[in-house]
This record gives sequence, C-alpha cells and structure tokens, in this order.
Amino acid sequence: MTAIATSAIGAPLSECELCPADLLAGQEAAFARDIARLQARRSEFVEVACPACGDARRHPAFAKFGFDFATCAECGTIYMTPRPSPALMADYYAASENYAYWAKHIFPASEPARREKIHRPWLERVAGYCARFGIDRPTLVEIGAGFGTFAALAASSGIFARVTAVEPTPEMAAACRERGVAVIEKRIEEIGDELGTVDVLAAFEVIEHLFAPRLFLEQCARLLRPGGLLVLSCPNGQGFDIAMLGAKALAVDAEHVNLFNPASLARLVGAHNFAVLEATTPGRLDAEFVREAALAGDIALDPFLQRVLVGEWERLGWPFQQFLAANGLSSHLWLVARRAEAP
Repeated sequence: MTAIATSAIGAPLSECELCPADLLAGQEAAFARDIARLQARRSEFVEVACPACGDARRHPAFAKFGFDFATCAECGTIYMTPRPSPALMADYYAASENYAYWAKHIFPASEPARREKIHRPWLERVAGYCARFGIDRPTLVEIGAGFGTFAALAASSGIFARVTAVEPTPEMAAACRERGVAVIEKRIEEIGDELGTVDVLAAFEVIEHLFAPRLFLEQCARLLRPGGLLVLSCPNGQGFDIAMLGAKALAVDAEHVNLFNPASLARLVGAHNFAVLEATTPGRLDAEFVREAALAGDIALDPFLQRVLVGEWERLGWPFQQFLAANGLSSHLWLVARRAEAP
C-alpha cells in the first residue's frame, strides 16, 4: 500500500526567483516558436490511451495551445491525446529554442536561488530516502539532469560513491560538463550497459514529458539493481493550482503530456517491478500561482480563498501552502519506490 506521507517543504519560494522577470519575455517568445513548430506538425500526432492505467475511457479536461487534454475515467490521470509521436518529441527537444534560452539565460541567472532553495532540499530529500531505506554510499544517476545543478551538488556532497547525469539535450548536456558532471548525452531509453551498477535513479520533472512512461519505467527497472531506489518528481494533476486554474495552470503546457496524481503514478510504477514506498506533494508555489491569477482577474475566488490568498496573504498564504503540501494537495508530486527482486 502506498504511503501518502507528510514532509517538510523547506523555505518559502516565489516564481520570480526561478525565472527573473526581465528574462520572461525572451523565454515566452522562444517557447511560442517551439509551440508553433509543434502545431505545424499536427499530422504526426497520435491518439493514446491513459499512460498510467491503459484505460481508453476518458472525458475532455481542457485544451491549451490548441492541444487537447483528457481525464482518465479509471484513474483520474490528465493526459494529452492526440500527442506528438516519439520521433516528433525527440526532434522537438533536440531543436528547442526554449531549452536553449533557459540554458543560456535563465538557469545562469537563477542558479544560486535554484541551488539553495530547490536543489539542496532535493538532495536532502534523496539523502533522507537513502538513509531511511538502507542505501549506503550509493551510486546515483540523474535522468534529465538539465543544467546540472543538482548533479553537481550531489557529486560534491560526499554522499554518493558516483554521480552520473543522463541528458539528451545538447545545450543542457554541455552545461552539465561545464559543472564537472559526468554526463551521457542520450535518452534513457537508449542507454545500454554504460552505467554499471545503479543504486539510486532519480528523474526530476521528466516523466510528465514522455510519450511512453511505461517504456521509461521498464528501462529504469532494468538499470537499477534489485533493492535500489527510484525517485520521481512531476506535477500532480489533482493538485490545488491545477484544480483551480485548469488550462491556465503553468504545469499544463504542450510539453507536459502526462499529469499523473499520487494514486495513478503509484499504480503505474507498481506495475513495473517496483514496490512504492512513499508519495508526497511538497510543493511551494500553488497558493502563489492561484493568488496571481486572482489578482489578474483570471479567476474569481470564493470569500474564504479571497481572504486566505488576497486579504490576509502575508499571514495565511504560507501556512495554507504548508497545509496543501502536508495533505497531498499540492500540484508538485514526489514518489520513491524500491526495485523488486527479479520476477
């Protein structure tokens, strides 16, 4: 049975710390060009069933950027269908102007805040999992390492015997190397025996991007040693800001084709030779995102939320966010699972 656990969520965090306001216009323009390229290739999109449970029964959820999202009638996962084919997805990420812009501008500008307020708490959480679940001096592989900040921090921590990054996007792989991180510039599905023994496999904000999460998890199970840990983070499609904002939520975009929830992600992972140990929702931005939408006039709040998110924001906003995180209600989801013995 999956444990939906409470956990500390760290210090308050604001969106501007992650993406400085003076860089936002350039990022949005780069992302718009990426989306336009996707839209021009709609003929290469394919229909899919639920990526979590495989059920084909669904009902419309919302549309964004001209792409349709559905909610699975069986497990509640929100997912894009039709979605870009695997080949189109690979082309999209390899040529993404948005990712190149993040690598050149946003990540360097925000790296100190990200390192201390995001990646260091991530490292503490992963180290905590290793201590709790008996993994001593583990080898760590980060899938989709991006700019390399977490992997570099992990490598310098002394906690791990070896740290390796897997990052297919050229600009991001180069950034990892600049930080002294050993990196394999491939998609995880293309990895053979290069990694050797893997004790901990971490994929932060990756699984929501994948055409076929089941194939990804099959590969994770192959790469991890029996008893090793799989650590995933991704949006929670049943979290507060997605529930309140729908298609207007930042977590809903053309790249996030899978919006799992704690139960559906546990179901998916558990079907691939893993025992799910814990699921948490340690998000810190739900309340701010909904507050900003209300202040902009994008949504109307009932009197209670108006008081919490607007009228008494300084007093109640952070305690409300902590409540969401502690009760599985944030739109940011973490799951840790142990690789079972070979069947």
